Amino acid sequence: MKLETITDNHMHIDPANGMGLEAAKRFKRAGGTCMFLVNKMSKDWGVTVTKAGDFTAIFEGTVELGQMIAEETGLAVFPVVGVHPAELVYLCARFGTVRALEISTGAVDIASGFVESGLAAALGEIGRPHYPVEPDVFEASNKLLEHALCVAKDLGCAIQLHTESASEKLFDDLSKMVKNTGIKPDKIVKHFSGPDTAMVQKRGIMPSVLSSTENIAAALKHNTGFLMESDYIDDNRRPGAVMGPKTVPRVTKKLVETGVLSLEDAARIHCDNIEKTYGFELP
Repeated sequence: MKLETITDNHMHIDPANGMGLEAAKRFKRAGGTCMFLVNKMSKDWGVTVTKAGDFTAIFEGTVELGQMIAEETGLAVFPVVGVHPAELVYLCARFGTVRALEISTGAVDIASGFVESGLAAALGEIGRPHYPVEPDVFEASNKLLEHALCVAKDLGCAIQLHTESASEKLFDDLSKMVKNTGIKPDKIVKHFSGPDTAMVQKRGIMPSVLSSTENIAAALKHNTGFLMESDYIDDNRRPGAVMGPKTVPRVTKKLVETGVLSLEDAARIHCDNIEKTYGFELP
């Protein structure tokens, strides 16, 4: 058996402000085969948002970028579209929470059309800011998140969440939202998860672990019920942040070579868990 599939569950590619296609090529040269391409924020696209429809160009651009990467590299690219929590915070500062929430929920509805048509694989990254904000902004974030969970439930698709660090409070809140919306928790992906996957998994949610060698080795001590990601942001002002595009393939291969990760378990993480969570077969 050989390692046929290596998936980065969460990365960004930015032709305007980063390496663009070269980052995707580096991912492939390192051994990557599949990437979930998450849209960047409006400022990265040079889009000024004043209404929900302005997000259409961002989502279309992400899909077109994914198609270009796939054509140029042969990688399997799965676009993920949505409204980042920091985008909502920015809109709240400009328009107030009521109007910002109206724009953002409309944008999520637009994103749902991309998923429904098959142009995007999932909704995301949507959730709550990982830094302190005013109570009304935090409440708006919760309302947007609950709306997005409802949309994902209706579509039967997965949703990638950006939230504060894992805590019992966070997962208590998410559990209430799961109950309120009816979404299956295994369709929820906790982006930027740490190695303590047990806290996420006990709620039925899929952790996507930030893939340092140490994190993945620690996560494997629990089980193989997680995904791997680099959260590569592709910004020339922050080269290699959060982790470089080669990270997931390199770490996976290193752990296989050192016997920490078996080929069977690697296939489970990079293929089986992906297919179960997102509801489609990888090529």
